[in-house]
Amino acid sequence: MTSVRYLAFLVLGVTAQADPKIENVLFLISDDLKASVLGCYGDRICRTPNLDKLAAQSVVFERAYCQGTACNPSRTSLMHSRYHGAKGRVNLGQHFKDNGFYSARVGKIYHMRVPGDIIAGTDGLDLPSSWTEKFNSQGQEAHTPGDYACLNLNVFTTKPEDRQSTGMPHRMFVSVSYEGDGSDQPDHKTATRTIELLRKHGKREKPFFLAAGFVRPHYPMVQPRHYFEPYPWRKMVLPRAVPNDLDDMPRLALTKSRSELNGIAKYPDNQKRMWSAYYASVTFMDEQVGRILAELDRLKLRDKTAIVFTSDHGYHLGEHTFWQKSNLHEEVLRVPLLISMPGDKAGRSKALVELVDLFPTLSRLAGLQTPKGLQGTSLVPILNDPAARVKESALSIHGGGISMRTANWTYTRYKDDSEELYDMVKDPGQFSNLASNAKDADQLKAQRAAFEQRVKMAGLSSGTKKRGKNQGSIREGRASQPAP
Repeated sequence: MTSVRYLAFLVLGVTAQADPKIENVLFLISDDLKASVLGCYGDRICRTPNLDKLAAQSVVFERAYCQGTACNPSRTSLMHSRYHGAKGRVNLGQHFKDNGFYSARVGKIYHMRVPGDIIAGTDGLDLPSSWTEKFNSQGQEAHTPGDYACLNLNVFTTKPEDRQSTGMPHRMFVSVSYEGDGSDQPDHKTATRTIELLRKHGKREKPFFLAAGFVRPHYPMVQPRHYFEPYPWRKMVLPRAVPNDLDDMPRLALTKSRSELNGIAKYPDNQKRMWSAYYASVTFMDEQVGRILAELDRLKLRDKTAIVFTSDHGYHLGEHTFWQKSNLHEEVLRVPLLISMPGDKAGRSKALVELVDLFPTLSRLAGLQTPKGLQGTSLVPILNDPAARVKESALSIHGGGISMRTANWTYTRYKDDSEELYDMVKDPGQFSNLASNAKDADQLKAQRAAFEQRVKMAGLSSGTKKRGKNQGSIREGRASQPAP
């Protein structure tokens, strides 16, 4: 540990934990990235060589879950290690800054409107207390000259006029393919600035906490044409469809982001184009991660730097006819999480972990005293032994309810007291809601009891506790509103 850090501990009256394992932290976060599309999580189509290489040098958490199902709640939660709400609490960047680290943000860490704040180059909901310095990465987004598509409207054009952009209702189905090298795109700019900061601060005595936030594959999915080429849309395979899939889901389990409501149901070829554009965005983002990691290696900083890669939440691309996020199903809740530690062996963990766990984990790794009030659990035992476990369940919160993921089950309770129960061993796609199945009554009772205890420990409300039958289905009531 450097003398600067010792001085910081003395001045601040903070005691370090014994034997810090790292000096620096490189925190990388993507946007709207579902774990299942990465090669290191089993996808055989999407090309993610840089993240796959990082995974081979990391502990890969196969069961990591977000706490919020849209950008702002998720990012607020992970940066404060609180399940919901964080007013007045110390945040992750601030904690490192206050303990003598150079703390910097490049791109999107807290919530930014994509594309709004990206086009304007503004801070969004950033917290200045987190950073020594901050840098935004601007881009033209849907206004990038090139082949524009708004896929749910079946619009294809090269004209610059009338493109779906900030605040417009169909912006989430937009892609742009263009001729270029990608250097004009926000994620390329984020990587370039991060590389500059590594060169500037990597050899200094003062350690760093460097957070780089990528906006892809968040819509609009904009990248040079050659990133689309490995994913010809005609070869894309759509998610499995099950007849009457939504009939056993409660009313509040459904959002307006469904194929028959947003119009894309009429264009199955365009659903395939959505997958092509999403894959292209993931590959473009992966390349920017690779640029940063290559520079970290070139500067010989890997042996004293912890690397974290994750996403704020997952994404639906037509599973259950759902699109986007803001619901409590597996494709949204499960996120990639890779943690690479200097000198530690790589491995894969099936332990249930949450994004709220990152703050206490990084604090402990850096030898810092963990602030009071954090709700996460340190993952250091799992980094030391991937077979270890630190908790029995993971919670995810949406405006309409709370979901609890255990090793073999997912139980969700909505604010109207309706429920979902899925056997994640037999039914990992969540096609059969067992909450009303008489033969699963004992399991439902056990999950309810565990849920009540877990949400109480997290300081959350578990609902009205009425025990009526499932309330609502696709045939009755209106769908809940998706989060922005």
